[in-house]
Amino acid sequence: MNIGKAALASQVSAKMIRHYETLGLIPAPARTAAGYRQYRAQDVQRLVFVKHARELGFSLQQISALMALWQDQGRASQDVQAIAQKQIALLAQKIKQLQDMQQSLEILVTSCHGDNQPECAILEHLQTIKQ
Repeated sequence: MNIGKAALASQVSAKMIRHYETLGLIPAPARTAAGYRQYRAQDVQRLVFVKHARELGFSLQQISALMALWQDQGRASQDVQAIAQKQIALLAQKIKQLQDMQQSLEILVTSCHGDNQPECAILEHLQTIKQ
């Protein structure tokens, strides 16, 4: 199938398919005599795998490792689990950072009078050099 059909089947844009190919996440597909990419069902399956892994926030490096494990029938599931547990820890850290940012911004918003005067605690905070 051509790249358009592969994109439709995998729900991954043609642009991202080419990008994943460039990164080596999916192998370069066979090409027709005219140079058009020709994808197989297993290529679409790889694209779906990458798409789902990205939706879970895995990095490209993690996806590459997961894909290698996926293709290794002799894999140990604990290796897969270890990558997923590391991702959970990274997500928890990001969530904490976002919650801290939200709390700081909420404090700043309540400190700003929100009236017709030019003084605003938010702008004052943004221009302050932190030490």
